[in-house]
Amino acid sequence: MATQDAVSLTKSLLRFDTVNPPGRERDCARYAGAMLQEWGFSVEFFEYQESRTSVVARAGGNERKAPLCLTGHLDVVPLGARAWTKDPFNGDSDGDRLYGRGASDMKAGVAAILLAARSCSKSLNNTPGIVVVLTAAEEGGCVGSAQLARTQLLGKAGALVVGEPTSNYPLVGHKGSVKFHARFKGVSAHGSMPELGVNAIYKAGKALAMLEGFDFATPDHPVMGKPTLNVGTIEGGNTVNAVPDAASIGVDIRTVPGMDHEALLKKIRASIPEAELEVFSNLKPVWTAPEQEWIQRVFEVCKPYLSEPPAARTAPYMTDAANLLKVYAGAPTVVLGPGEAAMAHQTDEYVSQERIRQSVAIYESLIRDWCRP
Repeated sequence: MATQDAVSLTKSLLRFDTVNPPGRERDCARYAGAMLQEWGFSVEFFEYQESRTSVVARAGGNERKAPLCLTGHLDVVPLGARAWTKDPFNGDSDGDRLYGRGASDMKAGVAAILLAARSCSKSLNNTPGIVVVLTAAEEGGCVGSAQLARTQLLGKAGALVVGEPTSNYPLVGHKGSVKFHARFKGVSAHGSMPELGVNAIYKAGKALAMLEGFDFATPDHPVMGKPTLNVGTIEGGNTVNAVPDAASIGVDIRTVPGMDHEALLKKIRASIPEAELEVFSNLKPVWTAPEQEWIQRVFEVCKPYLSEPPAARTAPYMTDAANLLKVYAGAPTVVLGPGEAAMAHQTDEYVSQERIRQSVAIYESLIRDWCRP
């Protein structure tokens, strides 16, 4: 196992079917964990459900400075309805492109983290060291990292590198997430006598009108811009000739730094008082000021691999950082990985093989910089 390069290791990871649902990350997690153990890391596994396995591995460490954390997720999204022209689990290549479900999102990033960890493993003694966190169940709500953050396994970290797809461009955060179902109750009656019932769909309709024009009353963030609100699902009624006694809508809000999520939810509840809210995601934004010293060093490390000097940008998607920062509070964070963000969740997903190799060099430089005497 130890002789693999970054591209062949990515291919090996792609061959594990970790489509979520159901996930089944255990075999992939054990494979990665075995390599880390072989390279001298202390490895712990955590399963929050059967076969939903995360990995936490450490090397080095001292009392003077917390370690650098590098993190990625092992699960991938379903293949989708469109037919693939490449085998999604074989690691087929064509020129510089390496194809497969999870190639960009984000098994290439995981492979690069593992290879950088191997490269630096023998020089981490008596340094701050590193912690590698490979999570289950990121897709669909960062469930695995939420469960992991409730344990004592994560320990400490002084900075965080999230290997999600960025084409090796260092991003300094992403928006937060508040997701909920708003449920409405009515009273059933025959459709020919609607005056005898209470129509739950009408209640939902009034809420939709309010949410479409919802005023966050918060200033734009200089990099992330405005918060957003989207109604993604609507359900209600059983048959056309009955007054519906139940309806629900699914709402996805993306927040920016400075917003108070509890105050936001209080305002939402006051605006749609007939709704019962079931909040199933409540994750704060991730943001590190680009002027921060370590972020500037990350920019310098990445500069040779980019067509222009990096500037403050953020990711459009969520990452496990929102949960890991509940434990690694205040740690400066970058989202930085070899995958192509536009390829995430696409049919015939691919990653640039050259970018995988570059990301290994970037991660190695970041580890050595963090652990320098």
